[in-house]
Amino acid sequence: MKKDSSNPKTLVATILSMSLLTVMAGAAVAPALNAVSAHFAAANPLLIQFVVSMPALFIILTNLCFPMLCRMMRTRTLALCGLLLYVVAGSGAFFADNIVMLLVLRALLGVSVGMIMPLSTGLLAYYFPPEEQARLMGLAAAMNQLGGVVATFLAGMLAAVSWNYAFLVYLLGLIAVVLVALFLPNESLSKNDPKTLNSKLSTLNLLKKFHPSVVGMFLVMILFFIYPTNFALMASGRLSVTGITLVMMGLDVVAFLVGLVFGAMMKRFAAQMKYAAPIGFMAGYLCLGGGSSLTLMLIGSALVGVANGIGVPYLNTIGSVKAGKEAATTVMPLLSTALYLGQFLSPLIVSPIASAANLSPYMVGAFIAVVYLLQAIFTRKGQMLPQKVGG
Repeated sequence: MKKDSSNPKTLVATILSMSLLTVMAGAAVAPALNAVSAHFAAANPLLIQFVVSMPALFIILTNLCFPMLCRMMRTRTLALCGLLLYVVAGSGAFFADNIVMLLVLRALLGVSVGMIMPLSTGLLAYYFPPEEQARLMGLAAAMNQLGGVVATFLAGMLAAVSWNYAFLVYLLGLIAVVLVALFLPNESLSKNDPKTLNSKLSTLNLLKKFHPSVVGMFLVMILFFIYPTNFALMASGRLSVTGITLVMMGLDVVAFLVGLVFGAMMKRFAAQMKYAAPIGFMAGYLCLGGGSSLTLMLIGSALVGVANGIGVPYLNTIGSVKAGKEAATTVMPLLSTALYLGQFLSPLIVSPIASAANLSPYMVGAFIAVVYLLQAIFTRKGQMLPQKVGG
């Protein structure tokens, strides 16, 4: 770890507090989607799904500008700007009285997460050595899912009162505001010569080096986001709002537990881990689409949670180890872009295919998981870690 940084445990906790928030951008309000749909009954159903996925588009746009933002602002300043916008835009949806205003606020929330997300993983690569990356990326993913558990639970309970109360969960961002203000060092991540930096940051050069991880992350998020954009709507006839909330929260609990043990899993099964996420998604969506029983619903949800809990930290670990201390300004914005591009495009890709083929979104997910598995097989050399990191 860098000698001029603060206490390692405090620094890790501060960075992980930002990881707690990123998943909440979209999935946290998913349990309230049915209530939002009922309130805005005249709105196009696709616009209702965009309440979950709209932030992703603006996260992508902000990620594309992230290296420039790093040159303009130091770490603590950038993080605080993102966090304060997160709290204001996220909770401000409480006051939205039409679907357009709601989507505008969701877009601003996306801008805030686009500032936070690359820092929440990139700073771990900046401050800590490669041999610690798998454990730390696993913890970051676990905290991401823990935030999802807490936010999904609170949003579901609040949505039972009224649809707009669900958006008050974004006030949780104030915790990270305090920690970052007190403990995050305020230093520049862009210390290279601008000409050298521009060459390194060329999108084409980055894609050539990191394309297996970037494409993998895109597929992970297309697959995962089938769940939050469809589960509440498809289960509404069989489960209450509380039941839907508990099942979705259970998925996040599973992903959280997987994140906690991810470092140990990487040490033992590093060579096989690249195949775990696609196989998990495939099995999970086959269960969800294979029948109406509660047992299959719970097993399928758990398997989707396992797949997401492995896929994201695995790809982040690959990227962070290859990029080193420059991860925050190189590969992490690219991975974040792929992640949220997958979230945004998921309903646009899956819904038309499901309608045209007369399939449930879950069965379309099983097919996409096969594509992801083939991608992992054919790019396996680009997804290998050094022996000292992978175990």
